[in-house]
Amino acid sequence: MLEIVVISGKGGTGKTSLTGAFAHLAQNKVICDLDVDAPDLHLLLHPKHAREEDFYSGHEAVIDPVRCDLCGVCQEKCRYQAIDEIDGALKVNPVKCEGCKVCVEFCPAGAIDFPEKHCGQWYESETRFGPMVHAQLFPGEENSGRLVALLRQKARTLAEERGLGLILCDGAPGIGCPVISSLSGTDLTVAVTEPTPSGRHDLERVVELCGHFRIPTGVIINKHDINPAETAALEAFCAEKDLRLLAKLPHDLAMTQAMVQGQVITEYQSQGLAELVRKAWDEIMGMADLVKAA
Repeated sequence: MLEIVVISGKGGTGKTSLTGAFAHLAQNKVICDLDVDAPDLHLLLHPKHAREEDFYSGHEAVIDPVRCDLCGVCQEKCRYQAIDEIDGALKVNPVKCEGCKVCVEFCPAGAIDFPEKHCGQWYESETRFGPMVHAQLFPGEENSGRLVALLRQKARTLAEERGLGLILCDGAPGIGCPVISSLSGTDLTVAVTEPTPSGRHDLERVVELCGHFRIPTGVIINKHDINPAETAALEAFCAEKDLRLLAKLPHDLAMTQAMVQGQVITEYQSQGLAELVRKAWDEIMGMADLVKAA
């Protein structure tokens, strides 16, 4: 089974728009949105949930007002100042609580519970392009890397159950925890960048991360015509690092017009930018064949 993760060193490069088009073009696949903090692939694919599950990770302290005798020990011990007295009762501020469990251990009355924390939901869905696994963390929640690992496991199980040979993943931007969790053990990464100083800088970082995991990486330069000098610098970087340049895509308002219609670019048109995106997917598949043969 082949797993391809589309990544970008920064947000706004067009990664998700291209992943949606690749989902349209790919055959026998499960689609997986690994950007669990701010997912948006569903805006293009309009998934219908077939399964919805709560995601729990970590713990948070909860004070039982019946058992609490207001001794204040928990307030004294909490280094995060997460416990306040409100209307004559001690309460834990969930925004400040780091789940360290100090208050639980030192409460002489045993009045503080420590349940698992409900951090979000994950879904198995059906789309017009095939099955999709995705999730949504609640705002400000942590453990996104753990949720990414869960989604990848569920996507692989779903692919095995349906006899599908490809998992196509939309990764998170940047190089943080969810990206690291997305990359470990994957077969191929496609890095989407743009010709700006920040785009080049962040591509360098994400390529270094892929190199750490020894993952073959191809590069797509999106909106290459907005800055020819930076595009040339990106091409030189790809040549220096022996990275396969999969495509150079021009800036085209058709991409935005397709999104307004709730479509991916390869649905919206058959020529122009759509044809270049199809050629980019063919290049990705060619690179995948080399990976499988290695």
